[in-house]
Amino acid sequence: MKPKRLWNISVTTTLEAEDAVAEMLAEVFNCPASAYFDIEKQTSAVSIYFSEKKFLSPEVREKLRAGLKRIRSFGLKIGAGKISIAKVKREDWSESWKRHFQPIEIDNLLLVKPSWSKKRPKNNQAVVVLDPGLSFGTGQHPTTGFCLQEIVAAVCDHRRSQSAATAKSFLDIGTGSGILAIAATKLGCKPVHAFDFDSEAVRIAKANAKFNGVKIKIWRGDVTKLPTRPKQKFDFICANLISNLLIAERKKIVAQLAPDGFLALAGILKSEFSEVQKAFEDCGLELTRAKTEKEWRSGLFAL
Repeated sequence: MKPKRLWNISVTTTLEAEDAVAEMLAEVFNCPASAYFDIEKQTSAVSIYFSEKKFLSPEVREKLRAGLKRIRSFGLKIGAGKISIAKVKREDWSESWKRHFQPIEIDNLLLVKPSWSKKRPKNNQAVVVLDPGLSFGTGQHPTTGFCLQEIVAAVCDHRRSQSAATAKSFLDIGTGSGILAIAATKLGCKPVHAFDFDSEAVRIAKANAKFNGVKIKIWRGDVTKLPTRPKQKFDFICANLISNLLIAERKKIVAQLAPDGFLALAGILKSEFSEVQKAFEDCGLELTRAKTEKEWRSGLFAL
C-alpha cells in the first residue's frame, strides 16, 4: 500500500519575514502554517499542508501577493516570495521537522521536546512531548513561547500562594497543536479547555493530549460564536490569534475571563499591537507585561 501524500502550498522567503508570512498564510487558508529554515540556501519555506489535493485559484494567488506586499510595507525583506504547490511524502515531511525542532525549556518548570529527543527533564520539571503535526505550534514561534512563559509564571505564583486542589482554570483559544493546553494541564491547571476553528488542528490536539496522558476538553469552535454570558469563566486565557480577529471579538473573549483573571494575547505584529492594546483596555483590562521578539509583540492583560 502506497503511503498517502500531502499537498504543500509554500512561500519561499527570508528568516526575517518567515513569522509574518506564516501568519498571512494562516489567515488566507484558515489553517495553521509551519516554517523551517534551510541553512545551506539561507531561505525559509513557510508552508500549509493539506491531506487532499489543492489548487491555487487566481483569487487565492492575488490574496497571497497582496499579503506579501503588505508584509513588505512593514519594512520586512521577504526575499523571493515565490509561491508554489507540490506533493510531498509524509515521511519526507516528518524527517524535515527532525532537523529543525529542538527541545525548549521554560525556567526549570517546563520542558517541551519531540519524541525522538533523548533530553531528560530536571527534577519536578513538567514534560510535554510534542511531534509537529499538520498544525502549527511547537513552542518555537515567539508568540507561542510568550504564552508558555506566562503560563509557567502564573502557575509558579499560584503554587506559592494556593494549594494544588484549587489550580487555575485555563482556556486556550485557537489551540493549534494543543501545546499550551497540554502544558497548562501538566503544570497543574484545572479544568483546561481548548478549541480551534480548524478540524485538523482539533484532531491533532486531541491526539497530542492523549499521547501526553492528559485530559482536556478540546472541540472545534469559532471565537465569533463565544457566548457573551458564559456558564463557566476561566482564570487564565490564551488567545494566539491575528490582531483583527482579536479586536473584532474582544468583548466575547473578555467575557470568558474570571474576576482577577489574566489574558495572554499573541500573534500580533508589533506595528498593530497598540491598536489591540487600546481595544482591550477599553474593555477594562490592564496591560501588565509585554514582550517584543522579531516583528511580533505579545502582551499579558489583567482584569
